[in-house]
Amino acid sequence: MSDKRQRARVQGSWAKQLPKNSGRTAPNIQGTQDVPPAAACWGVGPQKTPHAFEFQQPSKSNRNVPPEKVIKQAGEYEISRGPSGVSRLMLQPGFLPPEEADWTFSKLLAELPWSQKTNYRQGRYHGLKMCQAYEEPRLTCWFGELPYTYSRSTMAANTQWHPSLLAVRRAVERLSGCSFNSLLCNLYRDGHDSIGWHSDDEASLGAEPVIASVSLGDTRVFSLRKQPPPEDGGDYTYVERIRVPLSHGTLLLMSGATQDDWQVAKEYHDRGPRINLTFRTIHTEPEGHKPGTKLRFAAK
Repeated sequence: MSDKRQRARVQGSWAKQLPKNSGRTAPNIQGTQDVPPAAACWGVGPQKTPHAFEFQQPSKSNRNVPPEKVIKQAGEYEISRGPSGVSRLMLQPGFLPPEEADWTFSKLLAELPWSQKTNYRQGRYHGLKMCQAYEEPRLTCWFGELPYTYSRSTMAANTQWHPSLLAVRRAVERLSGCSFNSLLCNLYRDGHDSIGWHSDDEASLGAEPVIASVSLGDTRVFSLRKQPPPEDGGDYTYVERIRVPLSHGTLLLMSGATQDDWQVAKEYHDRGPRINLTFRTIHTEPEGHKPGTKLRFAAK
C-alpha cells in the first residue's frame, strides 16, 4: 500500500500532509498566542522574584470611644477648653422650691400661648435643592422685644410676658449675675415630643451666648456631645459626651464656648409633660447676616 493511502486510512480522508521542511510553524488555534516551548510548562522559564512582605501602618490609628460623663451634683463645671474658648456649665438642682415649682408649672402649662412651630430643612429631591416643611415635635412660645429665627422659621416678637415668667427671670438673673431679654419656652407633652441635636449659635445671640435653662415637670436627661474635629468629617463616634439629669425646678446655665464647641439634645421619655424655659439675650441681626444664620468660631 502506498504511503498516501496508508495516511488516509489512519487520519481520515480530510487529513492533509504537512509540507516538508516549509520553515513555517502551524497556525494558532482559536486565537491563542505563540508560546515558547520552555515557558509552556509549569515552573519552567523566567520567574519573577516575589516581593518580601512589608507591614503597612493603618491610615487611622485605633481609637477608643471615651466613657460618657454624668453630672448630678450642684456646682460649676469646666467641660472643655480649646481654640474657641472655655465651655462651662453651672448646675443648680432645687433652684425653685418644690411648691413654687409646682405652682409655676401648672400656671404656665395652662396659660401660656403654646403652639406648634413649622420649620424647614434643606434637602434634595430628584437632584434639586428644596426646603421641606415639618412640624416641630413639641410646643413652643417666644417672649422678647425682637423676633427669633431658627430652622428657617421666625417667631414674632412678643412683649407680653406672663407674670410667672418675670418672677423666674428675676430669680435666674440674681443667681447668675447675667441679664436676659428674651425667653424660648418648650413644652414636651409626652414621649412623642423631643428636640434633636443642635447648638444655639445663631448670629442674633452673639458670640459666647449665656443660656439659662429652667426645668419644670418630669425629669428628663439633658445630653451634650462635643463637636468633632475637622479631620473626623462630622463623625461623632469618638467625641466626648455628658449627661445631666434635669429634675423639677433645676437650673442649668451654659456659658463660654459651649454653644460653639458642643451640641445639646433632650432624650425621649414615656412619662408626663415637662416645660423647659431657656432664657437668653438676643440682639439685632448683624449686618450681612440673614435671620437665623449660624455664627461659628473661626480660628485665626
